[in-house]
Amino acid sequence: MARSEKVQQTEAIRERLQRSGAIIFTDFRGLNVGEIATLREKLRAAGIEYTVVKNTLLGRAAASLGIEGLDPYLEGPTAAAFSPEDPVAPARILQDYIRAARKLELKGGLVEGRILSADQIKQLADLPTKPELLAKVLGSIVSPLYGLLAVATGLQRNLVYALDQVRQKMEAA
Repeated sequence: MARSEKVQQTEAIRERLQRSGAIIFTDFRGLNVGEIATLREKLRAAGIEYTVVKNTLLGRAAASLGIEGLDPYLEGPTAAAFSPEDPVAPARILQDYIRAARKLELKGGLVEGRILSADQIKQLADLPTKPELLAKVLGSIVSPLYGLLAVATGLQRNLVYALDQVRQKMEAA
């Protein structure tokens, strides 16, 4: 590859690094072209770009942005999932794919400026989604209100039962 091409590719990777809130590195050995295309489609549907990168160019692009410590994750064939918005989405999609295909391997990643190991990426993937978290918060807010409502109506309900029993006794007498 000519030097000018390397400079252009390094600059393109640098721009992706700047735009992305999360970058997940994977070892794609063992995947055929069709499987990579399927994975790319799943990631693209979530707004994530998945591309094979040269380790040296990625390392240079990261160093130019002041990102240090990626070297252990940049060994062997590397593909990177760049997510500009949701930092959890690429981890979740990749982890689901790994569970189904058992071919892809997580190397590590860079999430909101922090370098994460493969185990930390797996933990990130297991976090509940935003709608699930909102549902839990809403449930914790509404639950005490239901309890309060049950207590408040319970007194009235008991009064009605007592009055009904008094009425039944009066009718029987």
